[in-house]
Amino acid sequence: MTACSLNSIKMISRSCPICGSNDETKVFAEADFDPAKWDAFAFASRKLPEYMHYRLINCSACDLNYANPTPSLDTIADAYEEASFDSGMEAEYASRTYASLLPHIKKQLSDFEGAIDIGTGDGAFLEKLQHAGFTNIIGVEPSSAPILAAKENVRTLIRQGLFRAGDFPQSGFQLITCFQTIEHLYDPLLICQDIHALLKNGGAIYLICHNRNSLVNRLLGFKSPIFDIEHLQLFSPRSVEKLLQNSGFNRIEIKPIMNRYPLHYWFKLFPLPGTVKLKIHKVLQSSWLGNVLIPIPVGNMAAIGYKDA
Repeated sequence: MTACSLNSIKMISRSCPICGSNDETKVFAEADFDPAKWDAFAFASRKLPEYMHYRLINCSACDLNYANPTPSLDTIADAYEEASFDSGMEAEYASRTYASLLPHIKKQLSDFEGAIDIGTGDGAFLEKLQHAGFTNIIGVEPSSAPILAAKENVRTLIRQGLFRAGDFPQSGFQLITCFQTIEHLYDPLLICQDIHALLKNGGAIYLICHNRNSLVNRLLGFKSPIFDIEHLQLFSPRSVEKLLQNSGFNRIEIKPIMNRYPLHYWFKLFPLPGTVKLKIHKVLQSSWLGNVLIPIPVGNMAAIGYKDA
């Protein structure tokens, strides 16, 4: 790898993080970001979209769009540790959506002992795992702000820091989840391979990520919230399946997800000028109309794979 300096941010070149291809002939987008505009929410979840992104390469081998160059791992870790958090309500609604697939996954598992949620935020999904009957539950979260916002009954389950496989016993877990986080990870293949090693035989990985090929994301183009400085890669159904295959998983399932959020949250994602958006969003937050729950297929997908004996 080579390193360079761009606006004081240390940037590092890399190959495709799924298949290792170095073919950079298909440039999906040139870099469009300004570190001067990064604030405490730049690396926070469910923030107001900033419509900034790194240079993106489309891998001709596995169909992944990946940032190259990308900020160094140390830069990313520092940014997440300091990130602010103000999306507890949205996290709760998201966890309900993601928990809807737990009954299907549980049918494939031999027991419910051991579960890790990577990028757990304020631990909203940890409660859903408890209610589903899982035990020995652990959340991993790099940012301090969401942990401080967590409910007392789940805060003790959360470990602050980046996910590192060496912190956990191998073959000790039945389910490991990673929701809207795999796009943020510096080395998604290594993480998924580590997850495979931590799972018991028959255990499952359960990911939620953006589908860059979905209708809504294609219609919005670069005004889609998926184009963001937090995202080091963007997946299609083909590339996320390849990720799980290369990590050793079998019986892979790719499913579209219908998200259900209040109207004011959907409005926050809509591409409008910032000052106009903030004023209308504030009104919607305090109105009954703005708090009506609306299910919309916004281009997210679930990817599930199993570690067969």
